[in-house]
Amino acid sequence: MRVRKLSARDVRRYRALDITFAPGLTVVRGPNEAGKTTVQRALELVLTRRVTSTAAEIEALRPWDAPPEARSVVSIEFEQDEESRDRDVDTRKTGTVEKTFAGGKGTVHLEYDGQVISDPTLADQVLAELTGIPTEGFFRSTASVHHFELSDLSRDDGALRDRLQASISGADRGTSRARKKLDRALHDLTTKGDRNPGRLKVADQAVAQAKLALEQGELALAQLERDRDALSGARERRAEAESALAERRGMLEKARQAERITAERDAASEQYERYRTAVDVAAEVETLATSHPSLTPLPVLRATVERLRKLDTRIRELKAALSGEIEVSFDLKPAVTWQPLSRLSIGVVLIGLLLAGMTFAARTLDLLDLGETPQLVGAGIVVVGLAFAGVAWWLRRNDKMQGQLRGDEIDRRLRGRSEMEAELRLTESGLQQHLATLGLADLTAGEELLGREEAHVGQIDRLEAQLEGLVGKAPRETLPVQRDAASLEIEQKTSALDALGPIAKEPRARERLEVEVRDAEEAVGRARDDEANARARVEANVVDAEQVAGQAERLASWQEQLAALQRRQRVYAATLEAIDRAEQATMKTATRYLEAHMVRDLATATDGRYRRVRVDDRTLDIEVHAPERGDWVPVRALSQGTLDLVFLIARLGLVRLVTGDRRPPLVFDDPFVTLDDARAARAVSLLKSLASDFQVIYLTTSDRYDSAADAVVELLGPTAVDNAPVEQPA
Repeated sequence: MRVRKLSARDVRRYRALDITFAPGLTVVRGPNEAGKTTVQRALELVLTRRVTSTAAEIEALRPWDAPPEARSVVSIEFEQDEESRDRDVDTRKTGTVEKTFAGGKGTVHLEYDGQVISDPTLADQVLAELTGIPTEGFFRSTASVHHFELSDLSRDDGALRDRLQASISGADRGTSRARKKLDRALHDLTTKGDRNPGRLKVADQAVAQAKLALEQGELALAQLERDRDALSGARERRAEAESALAERRGMLEKARQAERITAERDAASEQYERYRTAVDVAAEVETLATSHPSLTPLPVLRATVERLRKLDTRIRELKAALSGEIEVSFDLKPAVTWQPLSRLSIGVVLIGLLLAGMTFAARTLDLLDLGETPQLVGAGIVVVGLAFAGVAWWLRRNDKMQGQLRGDEIDRRLRGRSEMEAELRLTESGLQQHLATLGLADLTAGEELLGREEAHVGQIDRLEAQLEGLVGKAPRETLPVQRDAASLEIEQKTSALDALGPIAKEPRARERLEVEVRDAEEAVGRARDDEANARARVEANVVDAEQVAGQAERLASWQEQLAALQRRQRVYAATLEAIDRAEQATMKTATRYLEAHMVRDLATATDGRYRRVRVDDRTLDIEVHAPERGDWVPVRALSQGTLDLVFLIARLGLVRLVTGDRRPPLVFDDPFVTLDDARAARAVSLLKSLASDFQVIYLTTSDRYDSAADAVVELLGPTAVDNAPVEQPA
């Protein structure tokens, strides 16, 4: 993110402030009380602070001369480089954000990427995504550097470690203070001295004394104590049984939830697959709808091609007629060859039918029995007659065709060759017009185009049918929403199953747990009976045990205190161990990253004096290789200016580490104030090179950085003075 313009109203000394920043290095220069820290704080607030914050410092932002109803308003115009789908092309987007800090009535207005956001939580989430800085603590520990943060490093051995830890974790403080508190607490607990014993030793001694007194009382109350022990054991068993029952019931409820959620997830998975397939089919339909082989609708194309076929057929007929391919004699009519054959076929069929009929009648009337042979012969004669009839029909058809051709020839010769040529030209012109309308070369291309268009439309119809079978008449624009909703439900159900633990994956867990719950309920009943019996025996014992009971109570009290102190000791020790493990795991990655990125920047800033850096994984202590000693030296042994420079370079490396691919603006409150001119010039050159990736805003009172800056913003100091006369002391 690169801030192009900052505007503020009613913020500290400014009733109105407008500053334009360069995309690279901008130097904001001014004397003391000119409002440089106000500029830095305004950027921190607008990028990270919730507008509904009720912190006291928000009220303190109002200028001294502002009216009571005035509220601090900070706005920025920014630009963001977003990676497009084509990784070789970067797209730059612009946006604005305005925050009015008014407690519960605070408002925010964020415009970015065509979206307008007024919800404070959502706006902060979008800003965190754009900058890579999730909280104000992260911003102030990484990308926003105050000069007093660097000067504090020399006051405490743990300050550098704490600041680096805070830069990684986003916390306002490191862990050294927590470790010191834990060490002091463990020392108070475990001291063994007689003159100043620790709390554990005091509790242990008190437990020993109480045990001795109890043993003396138990000599007379042995039986009563055994009864009480039995009662105590019964109570514990009852408590354990009830605890086990509660645990089994809870697991049973989880198993039932797992069954229900699994069924819901399976249903959501089936729905997701349907809608996912429907989305793919709908997308394919849309693609096919925009990629027809022909721009002409299929019915029109089919009618046009049919018209082309008729025209082509007519053209061929006209050309054949004009070329003289058909010769017809006007003098002699063609011989009629089918009539004799037709008459012959009728006679043969009648003879066959007569023979078969007479044979059948003779057999029926028992006049003469010649067998089936005459009938078969008659059927064969009928078949031959039918064959002759088929040949005669074919010859008659040929005669009609010849007659028609002869009639056409006579008609052509009667109406003249010129009319046929005119019709041919008109027909060819019509054919070319239709071909030109379709953009085709000939009828073959039209036939091919029609075939492709019919196949294309058929594919669309099949996909439409498939889509209707998947989702019915659901609107297509809602399909991605339905698919995403089903996917979200699957993720939610899966997360819910994961949250239930291993019980959700165990087969037949519910049946097993139902049996265990019944067994646990029976165990609770038995434990309660045992407890009631033990209590009855204790109550039936008439021995006065008040004094012994008092001793037992005191012993139990001290034992509880001792157990609590021991638990506290274990917790403190475990906390220290956890802090150490967490630091090692987190810092190991950070230190390797820091070493890799600090070497180049430190060598540049020190003109090659320090070219090697190493960072301790556990303490985060930084050492550099000193050329005079030929050995490693801690940075605290160097000058204050070098120490400031090393820490600033570490912060720059941490910005790259914690923000990833995001580029928040870097705001520096004169961190080079302790550097000499030469080293300050090299340090500014380092910031100048850094400005190719990050926007750098440098706040200073000096003009020695103006020449390296892409833009210089000069702030004027306050001009109001107190004109009241000075009172002389009495």
